[in-house]
Amino acid sequence: QVQLVESGGGLVQAGGSLRLTCAASGRTFSIYAMGWFRQAPGKEREFVAAISRGGSRTLYADSVKGRFTISRDNNKNMVYLQMNSLKPEDTAVYYCARDTSVSYYTVHEEGSNYDSWGQGTQVTVSS
Repeated sequence: QVQLVESGGGLVQAGGSLRLTCAASGRTFSIYAMGWFRQAPGKEREFVAAISRGGSRTLYADSVKGRFTISRDNNKNMVYLQMNSLKPEDTAVYYCARDTSVSYYTVHEEGSNYDSWGQGTQVTVSS
C-alpha cells in the first residue's frame, strides 16, 4: 500500500500562488497515474488535475485550467500542483491520490478510479 503525504498548503491572498507537493512511498510510483482533488467545507470532493504515469498527458478541471499546473518527478516519487492566480473559491483541503491506471496515457477525473489518498493539506485564499 502506497503512502501519500501532501505539503505546501497555507494562507495566501487572492491573486497569489502556492505549490503543493505530494510525496509517495514505494517503488512502483512511476507506473501509476496521479491526481489532485479538493474538498471545500460543506461541499463534495471535486477533481482538480491528473497526470499520466510518464507525465505526457494531463487533465484539468475547467475551474482551474490555465491557472494550475500538475507535474511529477518519478525519480523523486513526487507530484506537484503549482497554483497561480488563486481565488477565494479555491479554498479547500487538497488531496493527492493514486490512480489505479497503469496505462501510459490514461488519466481519470472520477475519484472512484483512485485507490490511495493522502491526508490532505489546507489551502486558504483570502479576498
